[in-house]
Amino acid sequence: MVLCRQEEIIMEKGYIQLYTGNGKGKTTAAFGLALRAAMAGKRIYIGQFIKGIAYEETKCTKYISGIDIEQYGTGCLIDREPDKDDRKRAVAGLERCKEALTNGKYDVVIMDEITITIFFHLLSDEEVISAIQARKNEIEVILTGRYASDKLIAAADLVSEMREVKHYYSQGILSRKGIDC
Repeated sequence: MVLCRQEEIIMEKGYIQLYTGNGKGKTTAAFGLALRAAMAGKRIYIGQFIKGIAYEETKCTKYISGIDIEQYGTGCLIDREPDKDDRKRAVAGLERCKEALTNGKYDVVIMDEITITIFFHLLSDEEVISAIQARKNEIEVILTGRYASDKLIAAADLVSEMREVKHYYSQGILSRKGIDC
């Protein structure tokens, strides 16, 4: 099996990749793909749902051309119930992603934490899947987040599950700048 050819391959068809599970690394994997795509001259749009904090990875736009990032959140939903503002931001974010999926400006569209919006009923499976299916055929789509629904898994071409086996958070270690956030 040939894993990678050095000659340029024109993307005639983009696939849907889904990174899910309770383990660390879903967003990191998506940003790694964005870096790889940018280094190949591709244009990337990253829509971060739920998130509203300028994490370290969002600074990549200062150093790497071809990556646009927008955030559609106010922060974490772990310690509170989503409200109308969260729904409004999720809907607005999906609209921006729909534009990125159809306007011809991007080769890769990453919808970071999109599964969380479905899990908390801010968006539906049908809304997200419809947006993805309406994309230009050659656009690669990356979806991330815990709790991916069976419908989203079925719609994806590639599904990777990050599974926590052991994590230093359970020892009281907080997020470390540049490593975890």
